[in-house]
Amino acid sequence: MSGPVASPEDAMAVIDPKSYADWDKALDVFDRLRAETPVVRIESPTGDHDPFWLLTRYEDAMRVSKDNARFLNAPRATVFTNKAGEALAREVTRQQGEESPNLVSSLVVLDAPKHPKLRRLTQEWFMPKNLRTIEAQIRDLAAKTADRLVAAGPECDFVPLVAAPYPLHVVMQILGVPEEDEPKMLFLTQQMFGGQDEDLNKSGMAELTPEMISQIVFGAVAEFETYFEGLAAQRRANPTSDVATILATAEIDGEPISARDRAGYYIIVAAAGHDTTSASTAGAMLALARDPEQFARVKADRSLVPGIVEEAIRWTSPVQHFMRTATEDTQFGDVTIKAGDWLMINYVAANHDPEQFPDPRRFDATREGNRHIAFGAGAHQCLGLHLARLEMRLLFEALLDRIDSVELAGEPKRAKSTFVGGLKTLPLRIKAA
Repeated sequence: MSGPVASPEDAMAVIDPKSYADWDKALDVFDRLRAETPVVRIESPTGDHDPFWLLTRYEDAMRVSKDNARFLNAPRATVFTNKAGEALAREVTRQQGEESPNLVSSLVVLDAPKHPKLRRLTQEWFMPKNLRTIEAQIRDLAAKTADRLVAAGPECDFVPLVAAPYPLHVVMQILGVPEEDEPKMLFLTQQMFGGQDEDLNKSGMAELTPEMISQIVFGAVAEFETYFEGLAAQRRANPTSDVATILATAEIDGEPISARDRAGYYIIVAAAGHDTTSASTAGAMLALARDPEQFARVKADRSLVPGIVEEAIRWTSPVQHFMRTATEDTQFGDVTIKAGDWLMINYVAANHDPEQFPDPRRFDATREGNRHIAFGAGAHQCLGLHLARLEMRLLFEALLDRIDSVELAGEPKRAKSTFVGGLKTLPLRIKAA
């Protein structure tokens, strides 16, 4: 691995979860790196992490995302992790009979030929045609959620009141998880994705060692696996029409899928299926609270709601990165990435590339040609993208019916996380319609 190397300060800005809590400062770093060294080697100043290539341009992120032959998911950790975390994942999975650098065997970490076979199990379920059969149910939930916001006003924290529970309830209904278990699902998701943030991992400790973070994440995964194995057993005994039943009884090439693959499938639908939508929903509300003129335009013209949804997903970029491993030497401008090198597709940087998105930090519901990469691209494009768009559209239609104005009632706070990020608090002051 040779080529331009980021300074220790820039390297820490990329790999330190606390950096992402200061959003504008993080974007400043990505803007400078994109302009100076768009493909740059990141070396851990502390030696805790293996080196990797950071991609900050939209064009490069899209290229790697679509080339699933030259850039694989599975050989190394698909989510950026430290050496201790990867070693622990390999030890745990070795004991399960299938050593892997990825603790969870989900769609996001697999490659062909296994990945497309697993994806096809539920792909039709998440397509628009099938989602129309549950649209009325989601619309009703959106209305009740908007009513709850108004009833809690005029001041409230939008994240725990609306952004977190709404998509959680939708996904849990799809999975067949009882409503009384939803708090447990939220808690485990926050521990798994927010393990680096003391408020989300519930430790109350601002300075956790990498080993402590890994233990929190692994504990959450183990609880998820135990819970969903129980749910799968229930569905095999009493099948229903939900996704849980599809996965509980799924077969590939005439054989039942493994317990590890089944657990990974449940976890990715349950956790990623709501946490990312929650972050985008809060991001959209933050933007509207800061821009009363744009709020007024959208309230007057509901045809702009899909634009709000798409712009929020780009502007927020809840999934902040994925990692890939090169299978052969590949050229990126003057930089040669060697076979076996580790790469980070940084979606935050790519979705704020001014070559693709003019004035990228501006939230614009009327933005044209908004071909963001927040859902990924190619074979690994997000399975639940149509569901996420539907949930957000129905919620904002309901909110706009019930709110005349919204403004900040305090300073929002972002999560400390290198992987899934977004607001953890959003204090608002609303005026009901």
